[in-house]
Amino acid sequence: MSTTPVELWAHWGAPNPWKVCMVLETLAIPYVLHFLELPEAKQESYTDLNPNGRLPTLKDPNTGLVLWESGAIIQYLIDQYDTDEKISYKSFPEKYMTQQWLAFQISGQGPYYGQATWFARFHPDRLPSATDRYVNEILRVISVLELGLQRNGTGWLVGDKCTYADLSFRTWAAVGEGLLKEVGRWEGVEEKYPGYREWLGRMDGLEGVRRIQERMARGREEHGLR
Repeated sequence: MSTTPVELWAHWGAPNPWKVCMVLETLAIPYVLHFLELPEAKQESYTDLNPNGRLPTLKDPNTGLVLWESGAIIQYLIDQYDTDEKISYKSFPEKYMTQQWLAFQISGQGPYYGQATWFARFHPDRLPSATDRYVNEILRVISVLELGLQRNGTGWLVGDKCTYADLSFRTWAAVGEGLLKEVGRWEGVEEKYPGYREWLGRMDGLEGVRRIQERMARGREEHGLR
């Protein structure tokens, strides 16, 4: 366990930094948040840390490592700090299955939910075909998670406990729910995907998850987002 808090550069409403915070909270890793507005992430003072100019970035003074990309950060935190396997596995095949679901989150859920949000809320011209494409991807991702949960049969994606694989989906799931409600596509989702609904509820029963969900929701509400 770290003796000096790690540093995380984040944003009040962006889901990717907050999903890293869920891992930090769950593993009881002390951390300090540095909040930036999105234009500030393109300034040299930040791109010296992260040449991609996106959030989050992690700096761990205990090892000297500076790391960006949320999936890589989560995997690092697991390798470095989850020695008791609280939210991970070293056993075969669970170790690789959790990596698989994290890969799906960073390649499937995050980008598609982000594009749906952009076209529904921020694109200067209304493009219904683009919005529909990415909103349909939100529903497809939910269906994949429902099937994965059914096949595992324990209420979690891998093994019989909540892992970083589960946690990685929670913040974007909240954004997706808000967007589906906004565009009139949420009705019937919880009934069609009961395993998904119950899975989110189980995660929200965990103190660290609940605390971060509340912080992210508060930041988004203060800025007019759901």
